[in-house]
Amino acid sequence: MAGVHIEHFGCRAARADGEAIAGLLRTFTERQPLASDVVVVNTCSVTAEADRAARAFIRRAHRRNPEAKIVVTGCYAQRAPEELAGMAGVAAVVGNSHKALAPEIIFHLSRGADLTAPLPPALVPVESLLSSSAPSATPVQARVQARTQARIQARIQAPIWVDDRFAHSFLEEAQLAPGAQTRPNLKVQEGCGNRCTFCVIPFTRGPSKSLPTASVLRQVEAFAAGGGKELVLSGINLGRWGRDLRPEPGAPATFAALIRAILEQTALSRLRLSSIEPMDWDDESIALMREYGGRRLARHAHLPLQSGSDAVLRRMHRRYRPWHYAEKAALLTRAAGPDLTLGADVMVGFPGETDREFEETLAFVRSLPFGYLHLFPFSPRPGTRAWPLHSASPVPPHAIEERIAILRTLAAEKTRAHRACFIGSRLPTITLHTPASLAAQGRTAALTENFLPIELEGRLPANQFVHVRATGLSPELVLLGSENP
Repeated sequence: MAGVHIEHFGCRAARADGEAIAGLLRTFTERQPLASDVVVVNTCSVTAEADRAARAFIRRAHRRNPEAKIVVTGCYAQRAPEELAGMAGVAAVVGNSHKALAPEIIFHLSRGADLTAPLPPALVPVESLLSSSAPSATPVQARVQARTQARIQARIQAPIWVDDRFAHSFLEEAQLAPGAQTRPNLKVQEGCGNRCTFCVIPFTRGPSKSLPTASVLRQVEAFAAGGGKELVLSGINLGRWGRDLRPEPGAPATFAALIRAILEQTALSRLRLSSIEPMDWDDESIALMREYGGRRLARHAHLPLQSGSDAVLRRMHRRYRPWHYAEKAALLTRAAGPDLTLGADVMVGFPGETDREFEETLAFVRSLPFGYLHLFPFSPRPGTRAWPLHSASPVPPHAIEERIAILRTLAAEKTRAHRACFIGSRLPTITLHTPASLAAQGRTAALTENFLPIELEGRLPANQFVHVRATGLSPELVLLGSENP
């Protein structure tokens, strides 16, 4: 039986893609890269560092297992397929536009098929290697890109499946079941049309597409029937679910209506929502947090912030102002109560960000009850509108490092304060797959309903709901506790 390894990079939605591919490859044996016949690299391209990490993994996998056939998919594969196709060991590059074909392409490779030989029509590699989805470059950029692409073309070895139509982009998962992932992702929405100036995602994932209601409910109900307890609903722009679907009598037409349908029409014990844009938290979805929060809807909300400066948000082309964001955070906290864990992404060093604008972000973050922050530096992405902004007005690297260090200290203070509030409390918790090093200490990894990591005394199997008494906080800011029936 052929062995496969899938290496995940990037966001929760990208991981859902990888899990979906894995679910459709169940006739394969899951192995480590060193022992695999096929290694699938599910890439991210949101930053230059993400690209670098994927390339490093490909080189390492090929060096350690030169006989393995490497299939590269995901956002990097969509954005720069030629670059990846020229890397040693890469046997196929499958962009997000053709992601739904990835399992069948992997099957062909595992059988030793020559992907340049005659194939079923749907699997014929795309002839055009140059992405037409990116915005027009300046004349100077175009000449540089042409020279670069010519050099890459000369050493391309692997066939490429990439275009800008995204006709095969939505990869509907094989039936989800509790297993390697205690809390698997169900991706119900793909793509984004927001066009934030810094973001390459609209070019690497295409326009918004929604998984039909019937498919969502079927997945959720079967997951619950199979013993699954917590499911994470995810998407690239999750709150936009349903806007592309044809209206059907009695079917949910909005994301909030879909959540209600899941909670009212399935037996799922707990639903958790992934990242949702601030302005997509409407009155109906906030009302659901009030109605179901703490019971079947996790009291956890991740609202991407990016900046607390109005001027920077405008340059980013974000669709809210700081006061809009603060209002949504206040409404959610009022609906879910003080146990809500609020999280955000914050970008540092967007082109032209001044000391004063950074101070505005710092003051804004300080004013809100965040339980955690994801911090990252601005990374210029070719083809985005922020690319020329960065050329004209870059923030010095030393300033970015200083600002991130300041925010990191503030984030740690907020995380510590938020989690310390729960010491002595009885918390509903789900057990996770415990790392061997922690299990050896007689402890179990778990996650509270409101998204707090906790280590429990004793060894418990994964995928169990337990009530826990939080007794302390580790130096790593992980709650400590014991089962409290």
